[in-house]
Amino acid sequence: MKIAITSTGDSLESKLDQRFGRCACFVIYDTSTGNIEFVLNPNKDATEGAGPASVQLVASRNVEKIISGEFGFKVKSLLDNLKIQMVVLKDPEKSIRDIINMLKH
Repeated sequence: MKIAITSTGDSLESKLDQRFGRCACFVIYDTSTGNIEFVLNPNKDATEGAGPASVQLVASRNVEKIISGEFGFKVKSLLDNLKIQMVVLKDPEKSIRDIINMLKH
């Protein structure tokens, strides 16, 4: 399963970004292969529509689950329609490495 994690940067030491649509980077973690891909978010500075555009970005990578600090109202219905699970993690101090290790166990 592919899981997207919102990140403040493009390293495993980066922290969980609390914003979905305007996060700096999406970390795509594949639980079956252990593969990790960093995808810079081109929507982070968008004046509007960052959430829906970010949904399209992660959906194009066949993600089945997204971990973020929060999801906007418009995004929730889009993700529901695409059958992508949303996981809210209210811990901005968690590193991407910590979250991936959590997913492994």
